Amino acid sequence: MPDTPVRYVRVKTEGVPFAPAVRAYGNIAIIGVANPPTTNPPADFLAPNTPKLFTDVNEARRIASGPLGDAIATALVQEPGPSEVWGVRLAQSNAHDDAFTKVGPLNVQLVVVADTDLALSTPTGGQPTPTAAIVKLAEHVSAPAADGMERIGVAMLAKGAADPAVVTGSLVTERMVYVAHKSDEDVAAAVAGTIAGYEPHVSLLLKKVKVSSEPISAQDLVKLNGSEAANTGGPAGKGVNWLVDPPLIPGAGIYLGEGYTGDPGGKKYIDIVRTIDDVTFRLKARLIGTIGNLRISRSGLRGLVAEMETVLEPLRRTEVIEEYEIVVPILALLDKPQRTPLEDKLIQAAQTDRAAEAMVRVDYAGAIHRINITLKFD
Repeated sequence: MPDTPVRYVRVKTEGVPFAPAVRAYGNIAIIGVANPPTTNPPADFLAPNTPKLFTDVNEARRIASGPLGDAIATALVQEPGPSEVWGVRLAQSNAHDDAFTKVGPLNVQLVVVADTDLALSTPTGGQPTPTAAIVKLAEHVSAPAADGMERIGVAMLAKGAADPAVVTGSLVTERMVYVAHKSDEDVAAAVAGTIAGYEPHVSLLLKKVKVSSEPISAQDLVKLNGSEAANTGGPAGKGVNWLVDPPLIPGAGIYLGEGYTGDPGGKKYIDIVRTIDDVTFRLKARLIGTIGNLRISRSGLRGLVAEMETVLEPLRRTEVIEEYEIVVPILALLDKPQRTPLEDKLIQAAQTDRAAEAMVRVDYAGAIHRINITLKFD
């Protein structure tokens, strides 16, 4: 069609469509001791308190040799594994505060202290005290976090230990994952790598962990998990997981025996905490575009509901969540054909304060962790 010098309607496109921020779910930070070799140390050996992104096992063991490099390598070899692994070398073996400060701004969701067991030590005349580094880890991941910076710490008990009483005080938190084992490897780093490899809503029960570990006895398992009824009920749990080689899974392999957090009385399972973090951030990232734009009116609040549905409906269709319900009280009042004077005042107050309240109910259906079958032959 030939061009014409007369255009009755002119449209000039400007700007970039709004794209909500995306939160990763599989990034790990590991802090620990690294010892340069006494002869011919690498010129680029990792400096203390300097976070570095690692993608190669050999590189980790070359420039961060020692517990830190081994832990990074252990995390990297998990299948599926983490998206990113950051390493932070301690300036001194007990100087964890500076290292956690450096980890703070990193875009990570899991944090580990390399080659560090959780155990209780009793000084002369004192009270039993848990490992200081793990206490600092629990404090780090439990502290208030910026949007999208919520974290989970992973720690291992001492090899062969089977007493969940070591998880005490501030260590009892949904932001920590504890693992009992009989391995000489860094099980905490391995489990963190395993967790990082799965989407937040996936249960960690019976997920493979690439480490070697001797089996845990039935007696120790009762100590760790508590007794479970033979034919009824779900998992007992005392906030500590364990490694297992299930005879019903073909071939040899080490798997995570449960998916508990460190708070059996709260959010009991790891996938619950990770899913809440994920869905919460998705909603915040989507709704930030409505701030300063949508009005407290029928059309504006319906637009707010539509924005939330944009986040939640795909999660429902992919069965991450079962169902959801969104309620905006002021919108319900605006839609009423006749309102009372009190309802008019509530609408006026919301419009004056420029604050919209919404309530979202999400039904999250967790994975099956126990199956109880009654088999009857006639």
